[in-house]
Amino acid sequence: MGKIFIYLRLAGPLHGLANQEVLRWLLQCQKTLGENPSDADLEKYAVDWLASGKVIPGYGHAVLREVDPRYTIQVEFGNEFLKDDPLFKLVKSCFRVIPNVLKATGKVKNPWPNVDCSSGVILYHYGLREFDFYTVIFGVSR
Repeated sequence: MGKIFIYLRLAGPLHGLANQEVLRWLLQCQKTLGENPSDADLEKYAVDWLASGKVIPGYGHAVLREVDPRYTIQVEFGNEFLKDDPLFKLVKSCFRVIPNVLKATGKVKNPWPNVDCSSGVILYHYGLREFDFYTVIFGVSR
């Protein structure tokens, strides 16, 4: 019973499912705006998304008030091994645009990306397309 509880605890949308939610958001953004959206188009998409009452997944952290260092490490990895991947490029574009969009709302304590902003894209790039396994990988790492 304890193992099931741990899995369910890790599977919340703000925890173990977070990188899946980010990846779904990025894929939807890419489907809507194309593989290489301009910063202006991405900004409008983010503003409209927030105006619809939704949150932008992968931004903010319950404790950190700066860029999650795990995100930074994963982006450094991506710069070396995923530099031509369109989703990875979108992750970097979001970093340029979304914090300012979130700051402009005046409601967000931490507008910076967390580890979930990049981790799902890395898994996806390397062929893990079964999102349900992302939480298992997250749990194993714990």
